[in-house]
Amino acid sequence: MAGPAFGYQAAEDANASAETVGAGDIVVTAQRREESLQNVPIAVSAFGTETLKAQKIEGGLDIQTGVPNMTFAQGQRGDNVTIRGIGTKAFSGSSDSATGVHFAGAPVTDNRLFQMDLYDVQRLEVLRGPQGTLYGRNATGGVINVIPARPTDDFEASLNAEFTNHGGRKFRGMVNIPLAQDVLSLRLATSMFDRNGYVRNLMNGDTIDGRSMYSFRATLGFTPTDRLSGYFTWQRFREDDDRLTTGKGVCAADPGPASLGGVDITNPIVRGLLSQGCANEVLTPGKATALPNSLATFFGLAAYRAGLASGDVFAGQTQIPGFDQVATPVTPAYVAQQDIYQGGLTWDATDSIRVEYLGSYQTGRTASRQDALLVYPEIAFNSTALYPGGIVNDPQLGAYDRLMYLNSNDRTSKQHFHELRVASSFSGPFNFSIGGNYLDYRLVQAAGNYSHTLTAFANVANGGASCAIGDNSCIYIDPDSSLMGQGHNYFLSYQPYRLHSYAGFGELYFELSDTVKLTAGARYTKDDKRLDNIPARLLTPGSGYPAGVPAALKASFEAFTGRIGIDWKPELSWTDSTLVYAFASRGYKGGGLNPVTPDVGATFAPEYVNALEIGTKNTLLNGALSLNASAFYYDYKDYQISKFVNRVNVTENVDARVMGLELEAVARPLDGLRLNFTGGLLDSKIKNGTSLDLFDRTQGDADLAIVKNGSASVCVVPKAALADFVAIVQRSNGAPEVAGISGNPNSMFNICGGTYASMGLVPTQGAPANLAGNKLPNAPDWTVSFGAEYRWNLSDSWSTTLRGDYYRQGSSFARPYNAAVDYLPAWENLNLSLKFTQEEMMLDVEFYVKNVTNNRATTDYLYNDDSIGLTARAFLREPRIYAISISKAF
Repeated sequence: MAGPAFGYQAAEDANASAETVGAGDIVVTAQRREESLQNVPIAVSAFGTETLKAQKIEGGLDIQTGVPNMTFAQGQRGDNVTIRGIGTKAFSGSSDSATGVHFAGAPVTDNRLFQMDLYDVQRLEVLRGPQGTLYGRNATGGVINVIPARPTDDFEASLNAEFTNHGGRKFRGMVNIPLAQDVLSLRLATSMFDRNGYVRNLMNGDTIDGRSMYSFRATLGFTPTDRLSGYFTWQRFREDDDRLTTGKGVCAADPGPASLGGVDITNPIVRGLLSQGCANEVLTPGKATALPNSLATFFGLAAYRAGLASGDVFAGQTQIPGFDQVATPVTPAYVAQQDIYQGGLTWDATDSIRVEYLGSYQTGRTASRQDALLVYPEIAFNSTALYPGGIVNDPQLGAYDRLMYLNSNDRTSKQHFHELRVASSFSGPFNFSIGGNYLDYRLVQAAGNYSHTLTAFANVANGGASCAIGDNSCIYIDPDSSLMGQGHNYFLSYQPYRLHSYAGFGELYFELSDTVKLTAGARYTKDDKRLDNIPARLLTPGSGYPAGVPAALKASFEAFTGRIGIDWKPELSWTDSTLVYAFASRGYKGGGLNPVTPDVGATFAPEYVNALEIGTKNTLLNGALSLNASAFYYDYKDYQISKFVNRVNVTENVDARVMGLELEAVARPLDGLRLNFTGGLLDSKIKNGTSLDLFDRTQGDADLAIVKNGSASVCVVPKAALADFVAIVQRSNGAPEVAGISGNPNSMFNICGGTYASMGLVPTQGAPANLAGNKLPNAPDWTVSFGAEYRWNLSDSWSTTLRGDYYRQGSSFARPYNAAVDYLPAWENLNLSLKFTQEEMMLDVEFYVKNVTNNRATTDYLYNDDSIGLTARAFLREPRIYAISISKAF
């Protein structure tokens, strides 16, 4: 009986099997060894070099169009890849991704791979389902493995140039150089991309949200002996442009109640303080152009309290309609960097024992700064004694006479990863693969919110006097233009984080017969996490950011996971080959640490998923058709979800169950004709759990109402008591005269602090929403894709290939509350291409269009909290792109 083939890193035979063997069979490493896709008892989608090019899978957003039950959204804090309903809705600095992203087998914890072009890639693999045994760090959703092309023993080279609308220019190149035949080879590859922005800034006529990036990779492969081989890779990525990390805010305005408990709201300040900013209504990006009442935001309230605004500075104003028009005096800035240094060694200790080492060192940084509103208020500030003409000269933002509010984010990361593995290829029925790995990951992230209204408020609070650094009797205003300084005139969330992760794992394979194999595997994982506790200091006396109490938050999580299953290869008369498999597995994703926040747990629990899966893979019609199907059921424990509470990110846990079906097929019914299809059905349901929905704090209770405090945070109080209080503030008929309250809307700032509990105004956070029965976020009920290409000869030397790819996914929700504001409509995408090939010259000329219908689909939302008016920021797919591509191989 033959044992399994060796090798998880494709350092040897790197490019030999990356493409089609039959209708859809390629060699993959889903079980950390090279096997035919059709022989692997795992649900895995694999794309070789030519398939990636043909289906225009050029980056992360494109991958979902070729994988069933997968969605992808680019977010401000990283990519959210959802596989079979399991994604990453926990965006705490100490949370892990539910989908592991790997580069040549090594995990990339702080991922930039999907920002760059997938260039000179041998293969892309997407493993669906929990990976609780062999594959790097655990991932409850699945794994995406990007496998770059490795050096070969032959000289080869290629060049590609593409020119697109929006001034797009993309250049790719590769050269493979044998330095010592069969011993040493070098492969160099690069990709450069530059385009103008899609978004027009109407304040100056410029376009923003452009791209300017490059990446290169150098790989040295060596085989000093017949038993020892290895490689070393250095990959660098750089981006420096005016990318928007989020789009325009989307809002259905909540103007605040016109009356409350029979009391008419006549004072506009009072009404603003009773507004949550944006309402819980279905959003339509490009059409939901309302703006929140600025009094429902902490920067708008700061303007009011500093005397710069008499009320809502957005009164009577809406956003500019459409996706791609904004008005801002601030050009966004975005910088991203990543370096990956990675190497592997393979030693055949005997003819049947192989030892493999994989090591990786990675560094990364992302820094962004942009106008958070992307709209310029029509109402100018009031002139005050401290600010004549209403002009506030802010050290960080500059001089403006209207409300400005900026976001900045800075992430710096370092990672070491080491893995040692021993595997067998005995000729008998028994084989094994065992190993261990260690990950050391460090992340420093700083997120800032800046507004000159906050600086003005601090200056007013200081009586206009300067405040020296270290003086705890006043609010220090940072004079430095840096957005990461010592000032308390801005909100700064600073979170250094460190992770140590250890794992030992192994799988045993026993062939019960020539056609039946048993697999059993186990893994032990321990995660040690530390998050420095550095509280935000917005508008508090003093300067700097000293550690809180405790100075650091620490937690350890450990788990045993694994899988057991059986696969069978029956000999059937109507198929060329058939594989049937059934597996039970358990996946784990570590818990994490919440910032020190009242009424919030210090930690959030790990995720666990118990999964059952059956599947079959079939090759038919003499290799002309491959047909694969799978069915799965997940029992999910402690799914992690994050939200912002008072500008602080906190994470909670709920339980869920998921079930679904998947189908993949590739066919070649005629010479030159190739068809591919994927389809997925998904049913996800949260089983239990409650959580406070910031868009609906009263949960329909007519006896409750919301009110803002002085920093625009929200509490919930009895409506009748609040109505009586409002009547006193407004001096409504029959209301008593109360000193400090009557005629003073600012007295409402103290309600949430419990100052007026004796008047029946006992504040709470609100009524939690019952999540039971809701769907998991970003989990559409169905996805489908279909592709067709036909190639024919124009002459003896020229051929033509016509191709089309169609994808559609059903509607879903962006949050687990499944509220109206969470709704994500179904969307579709169509790509078309026409390619001319000259075989002797190794020349391709291609014309293609991506997103033919120009469908700017919304893939996800980032929701701000109460203090920013609950505005939602949409993440959109790119508009229609048409291009000409010219490729030459040597």
